[in-house]
Amino acid sequence: MGMTTQATALIANNDEAASKPAYLEALTYVERLHRRLLDVIKDELDRLACSEINSVQALLLFNIGDAEMTAGELRTRGHYLGSNVSYNLKKLVEAGYISHQRSRLDRRSVRVRLTDKGRAICKAIDALYDKHCRSVAEVGDISIEELRQINATLHKLERFWTDQIRYRL
Repeated sequence: MGMTTQATALIANNDEAASKPAYLEALTYVERLHRRLLDVIKDELDRLACSEINSVQALLLFNIGDAEMTAGELRTRGHYLGSNVSYNLKKLVEAGYISHQRSRLDRRSVRVRLTDKGRAICKAIDALYDKHCRSVAEVGDISIEELRQINATLHKLERFWTDQIRYRL
């Protein structure tokens, strides 16, 4: 026997009311996880006795890797999410982690790439991630399938937010 219209509406209202706490909890976790990742990177920098750069800058070095790109490309490719990429690039150039060169085609554009010093930090962060990959299942009790499911869900959430902006929903 089917549900009444009133019962169906009641279930829908309860689902909607329950979705807000779950949505807000997910937002809290996304924000907290990014901050915690920066803490983990900072801890690794401390182990390496590297105090001249911060965790955001180390993550930026890792994301640049072997590529050569502009500050704008760092943002559009999703390698840097902050609003002060120019400040961090300037600090990394001053500290000798990044070299920069004006583009021959567009003199306003500056291309950056890692120096040997920057590549050393990039390798250290890569080794840290390798260590995490080896232990996340055993120590963190997180399977590869769970990671894939998290990634799929986060991708959907990113697409939802992008559509909210793009289509002003």
